[in-house]
Amino acid sequence: MSDPVQHLIIHGKTLEGERFRPSDWAERLAGVLSQFRPAGSLANPLSYSPYAMPRRLDGLPCVMIDHRLRMLEPLAWKFACDFAESNRLQTTDTAERTDDTPAGSSAA
Repeated sequence: MSDPVQHLIIHGKTLEGERFRPSDWAERLAGVLSQFRPAGSLANPLSYSPYAMPRRLDGLPCVMIDHRLRMLEPLAWKFACDFAESNRLQTTDTAERTDDTPAGSSAA
């Protein structure tokens, strides 16, 4: 059985607990990363990359960044991490979660 996909989740909430603006930031960030796709897949300018998908968690926008992006395109991974850090956004890394770690914990 293969390992589950691990994600870095960038939440739409700052470290201070404020909602991050603009409200469409997750779609914008995922749009910037949409060019990074698995080898052999067709680049569709109207879809997101499977490595960076906008979602909603707890009623707030977030972006789920697949850890495979780190190996595929390290600069894209760094861009996403730097975006979260420079905007002081809460993050959760599912690769670091254990059974007793709450899903909403921040790994900034």
